[in-house]
Amino acid sequence: MTTAAAPAPPATMRAERFAGTGRLVRLAVRRDRIRLPVWLVALTAILAFSASSVAGLYPTAAELRTVAVASAASPVALATNGLVSGYTTGAVLASQIVMPLALAAGLMTILLVVRHTRQNEETGSAELIGSAVVGRQALLTAALTVAVATNVILGAVGGFVLVVQGFPVSGSVALGAAVAGAGLAFAAVAAVAAQITDGARTANGLAGAALGVAFLLRAVGDMTGTVTGDGTRVVAGWLSWLSPIGWAEQIRPYDDNAWWVLLLPLVFSVAAGAVAVVLTGRRDIGSGLVPTRPGPARAPRGLATATGSAWRIQRTIWFWWAFGIVVLALVYGAVADQIDDFLGDGDQGDELLADLGGGGVSDLIDAYFAAIFAMMAVAVAGYAVQALLRMRGEETAGRLEPVLATALSRPRWMLAHVGLVTVGIVALQALTGAAMGLGHGLIVGDAPGHVGRLTGAALVFAPAILVVAGAVVLFIGALPAWSIALSWGVLAICLVIGLFGPLLGIPETVRNVSPFTHIPAVPAAAITAGPLVVLAVIAVALCAAGVMAFRRRDLTMS
Repeated sequence: MTTAAAPAPPATMRAERFAGTGRLVRLAVRRDRIRLPVWLVALTAILAFSASSVAGLYPTAAELRTVAVASAASPVALATNGLVSGYTTGAVLASQIVMPLALAAGLMTILLVVRHTRQNEETGSAELIGSAVVGRQALLTAALTVAVATNVILGAVGGFVLVVQGFPVSGSVALGAAVAGAGLAFAAVAAVAAQITDGARTANGLAGAALGVAFLLRAVGDMTGTVTGDGTRVVAGWLSWLSPIGWAEQIRPYDDNAWWVLLLPLVFSVAAGAVAVVLTGRRDIGSGLVPTRPGPARAPRGLATATGSAWRIQRTIWFWWAFGIVVLALVYGAVADQIDDFLGDGDQGDELLADLGGGGVSDLIDAYFAAIFAMMAVAVAGYAVQALLRMRGEETAGRLEPVLATALSRPRWMLAHVGLVTVGIVALQALTGAAMGLGHGLIVGDAPGHVGRLTGAALVFAPAILVVAGAVVLFIGALPAWSIALSWGVLAICLVIGLFGPLLGIPETVRNVSPFTHIPAVPAAAITAGPLVVLAVIAVALCAAGVMAFRRRDLTMS
């Protein structure tokens, strides 16, 4: 007589669900042995350079107080930099760097978690790994473990670098912890997004949309805050408390060092991470909780063309970016009439707007629009990078080779994508100007006039964005293995030296590397055609070189 085996105890069953996590962690680290160090070194270098720049630009307490007062009174500075919490060197540094670093840490973590969860399932790697002794939740747990470790390292190294540069220890640790906390929160967001969707692109888009909403909530909350005390401190509005990026700011490094605020991202991360772990047991590998809707029985006639196929691939990302751009532009336009009230009669606020916008200050509202257009143009360049890298995704996923086995040539396929992204860039810039003009016009009157004027001003930035797009095309064609890192690296350089260069004291010769530096500060400055024509020629040359390189190289599957 045989005896049935006793069921495994609950503790053993729980342990089996996480079996193999350690090996998967080592595998993820090995796969990202180049990506993660590049991210960490780049973000740490930005922090170190910003710290030295602030210390060099504002050596006296009077100068620090002046820039703090101007930043606290400017909705532009609050939207693009962050909360102001005093006028020590550390406090001024925190007001300028915590938000950008928290945003970058969130993006880094989203890409990391989705790559090691949903992308593994999409490419079939997860099913292959699952055939070994690997638990159901091991893949997700390993991805979250790597994400947590990466953000902890980022926070620790960042804090150490600041201490070495002479900043107070407590504030340096608080700043590093604030950035790490934001990264942890978006790791959990990405983990949940990877369970809901059935594709890596959709998961990245959903988590990226959450990142954009967090930025918007933080920006509106900071802009609607109140200036207190001696004018060097801003109490944010309640919307900032709904954003993980806002939580990072509320720690207020080098001022309050509010450690208790760290509980918000920690609790959120644990709760959302636990939800993601539970959701992994309620779906099949390769599928999402929200199933993909079946397509029509017959494909549209246009889908058989290169442009129709490219539009099918590109359309979702454009609509998401258009939605975010319109909302941001409406908000920025609606508060433009408050610039004079915020800045008063002081010269420091005028100079700050001139630095941000790159132009004169004869009209403060136009200088404000110039600063916002510069920031939004870099955001649209982010769309261009993400959209064009879809071509690389099609290649590595193995979907491109069957397409090119037909009569479709490589140049036609690539030019279809480049053409659509070019149209998308122009459309997003037009939407930026129109929405900003509408928001401002509805407040002050004459909406049609402001819409037309600001739409034209926004379109002036299109050539600079196209140069970034051309560089991405060149990277995909000539350096496919490095195209993702190089493309986002170019955007980061444009953001740091082009947008924040004047505030950080970056020499003009270095700032000239960014195409955005050569755009006139419209509508505060007159339009000069020369730089725009040169940028357009450079963009065409880069695209042509990328297409020719793509035509001659082998396709890759990794």
